[in-house]
Amino acid sequence: MELNSKRVTVNKSAQELCDFLADVKNFEHLMPETIAKFEVIRDNAFVFALQGMPEIALELKEVNAPNEVILGAISDKLDFTLSADIEVIDDETCEAQLDFEGQFNMMMKMMIKGPITKFLEALSTNMAAL
Repeated sequence: MELNSKRVTVNKSAQELCDFLADVKNFEHLMPETIAKFEVIRDNAFVFALQGMPEIALELKEVNAPNEVILGAISDKLDFTLSADIEVIDDETCEAQLDFEGQFNMMMKMMIKGPITKFLEALSTNMAAL
């Protein structure tokens, strides 16, 4: 299953946004208002929960500065990645899009598609406001 957020303009250089996203504690600033929990559990990992949803633990998997930051689920039960694709516009502005990719059975896809889509939109909207 692949889901993509809208592409947003961010008033930061591509390198600044890449550095921001590579520091997992900064994801707390991007979380939607429905966040029930956010906790950094290691230098490169955090756990979060949205109201009515189970906890999800993510860790930083790869940084290809300044164009890509990839996070992945820590649990094997939910195998997915969340990638930020960053494009340079100029020295002070970039565009970014969040991509969610995971392997799920049909029932799980039906259950999570709506909440994950809303989650990606909230993250991208909050990223645009940085």
